[in-house]
Amino acid sequence: MARAYMTETGDGSAEAERSRSRFRRLADRWRTDRGIWRRGLVLTGLAVLIALVMLLHARIPNSVGNLGSLSETFLPWLGVFVPVLFGLALWRRSATALIALLLPAIVWLNMFGGLLTDKQGSGGNLIVATHNVNAENPDPAGTARQVAASGAQVLALEEVPGDEVETYKKALAGFYPYHSVQGTVGLWSKYPLSDSRPVDIKIGWTRAMRSTVKTPSGDIAVYVAHMPSVRVKLNAGFTANQRDNSAYTLGEAISAEPVKKVVLLGDLNGTMNDRSLTNITSQMRSTQGAAGNGFGFSWPAGFPMARIDQIMVKGIEPKSSWTLPKTQSDHLPIAARLQI
Repeated sequence: MARAYMTETGDGSAEAERSRSRFRRLADRWRTDRGIWRRGLVLTGLAVLIALVMLLHARIPNSVGNLGSLSETFLPWLGVFVPVLFGLALWRRSATALIALLLPAIVWLNMFGGLLTDKQGSGGNLIVATHNVNAENPDPAGTARQVAASGAQVLALEEVPGDEVETYKKALAGFYPYHSVQGTVGLWSKYPLSDSRPVDIKIGWTRAMRSTVKTPSGDIAVYVAHMPSVRVKLNAGFTANQRDNSAYTLGEAISAEPVKKVVLLGDLNGTMNDRSLTNITSQMRSTQGAAGNGFGFSWPAGFPMARIDQIMVKGIEPKSSWTLPKTQSDHLPIAARLQI
């Protein structure tokens, strides 16, 4: 037994010595290689470019195909290039590129590192949820029941087609005694609703509404909105002008809201980084940013890449925010627990 133990220990020591030897040879190769500062200049340039795009994204003009808004929509994904470039810099044995990669890494962590921590807390006396159910949803009733099972006391649905309104009403009747549907958006609640009405966001038909929800902790104004869709076209770039105009108009309506506690639920077709939503984001807090865990990407449902579905609050404290399981829609539903 003692001999076996000594053999195992010896084998372990030999393996450790071989590892140290390989490391020393690698270090010697880097130390004696005079080209490590000259190689990888392209990788260095890419690292600096990524850092500059993140730092100066607000200066990228929207005048050419709304390029600024497009870059801001997928801004967090620039961090994916850092480990890729890191691997290439090691392969090229480029000290210059490795040092340059510190720039995008530090900038990304400064901008998005806070989203990597779990900020969800306990407490809260109201759960709200929102879901773009998709007009072509093959199972509207099942989708409605699935989202209602989340326990949300207030539920907003967007992209509800006219010929399916009754289907959604019937599916949700057992969960919510109060509801209001305006155009293609609707609000369902366990608490009484009043002053429900459309909100004109300048697109020619109703895709936004507001209602006063009389919760046990006081009245809150709830807005439900579905901003116009955006498209990326080869000949026109990121076509978002109609979305931008609607977002500005919605922001004006929220600013003029007499009720002090406000919740916005909906598909804004834009992220919190998108400057075109500033008229909204400048006066409201994102529940995901304040009380979420991770980025909370909601679209597309199959492989979420952007948080374009939002729960935002004004005069209310968010306690927790999360995405709900996938339904038959191309969006993920999202929910938040609030303290009224």
